Amino acid sequence: MNIKPAHNVAIIAYNNISLFHLSIPCSIFGEDLDRTDARPYNVEVCTEHVGLVDTLSGLPITINKDLSIIADADTVIVPAWCDPDTVVPAALLNAINNAHARGARIVGLCLGAFVLAEAGILEGKTASTHWVWADEFAKKYPNVNFDNDVLYINVDNVFTSAGSAAAIDCCLHILRLDHGADIANRVARRMVVAPHRSGGQVQYIEKPLPRNIDSNRLEPAISWAINNVTQPLNIDLLANKASMSRRNFSRLFKKTMGLTFTQWLLEQRLAIAQQQLETTSHTIDRVATDSGFSSSVSFRQHFLATFSISPTAYRKQFKSSESK
Repeated sequence: MNIKPAHNVAIIAYNNISLFHLSIPCSIFGEDLDRTDARPYNVEVCTEHVGLVDTLSGLPITINKDLSIIADADTVIVPAWCDPDTVVPAALLNAINNAHARGARIVGLCLGAFVLAEAGILEGKTASTHWVWADEFAKKYPNVNFDNDVLYINVDNVFTSAGSAAAIDCCLHILRLDHGADIANRVARRMVVAPHRSGGQVQYIEKPLPRNIDSNRLEPAISWAINNVTQPLNIDLLANKASMSRRNFSRLFKKTMGLTFTQWLLEQRLAIAQQQLETTSHTIDRVATDSGFSSSVSFRQHFLATFSISPTAYRKQFKSSESK
């Protein structure tokens, strides 16, 4: 594993913080990870002035640590920010800059990217934030290469994420870097979220959520597909399992799952491949076969397109200690 025995994580709180945004890194690096057998982080929440901190929910919380703990943090997380026009305290900017200068990992989730940009550590880098404030971010920080079509991005150990729930994707990615795909997937399952989501936040801009759909007709077919995901599968086979026509099955599947059957199947197989690369020394050809891909060429192409890294490079970077 890449993570040090005592990895300190400092999460920054501020007045009128969203409890949702604050809870994401606290859960992923704290309580949800603690339920696995992974080496835990030392997670602490800090603020500029200790004491009661107001939240957007109207429920004040008590923070007992000030910004001084950032000096010893290996990872510093700004989980969001109250508003792009809100002035960032000089003390916070100094703490972030000092942490960055000594090599700490800096993370700006959602509007937290504004704080990182204000600190100057995004200069010349590519970053993202919530799509609602994309234009404002690009205008305010012209020297930052803004990417609106990613869920998260990492440049030189500085991480930024797209809006709101993309913070989950970013934190799971960091967990995967530190502990490997298996642990990240286990935490994701405990949170009942996808270990990895394809695409960027553009797909979510001003698109209504589908209405509640009865998925009972799909459940047997999906359960069967999950248990046979490495076998040759196609839409006709699954439609037959659901006693539906191909057209109706395809339509209901996409409305219920949020993606096509082909996209879903690819995600499932890539997740298996990640775990294989993490925990075994199998050849790439065998990983491709065991993950359900028709050929190693197809596997390599899909893996690179999805993760922007080749399977071989992924194995070198993320392989867990069990397979070393």
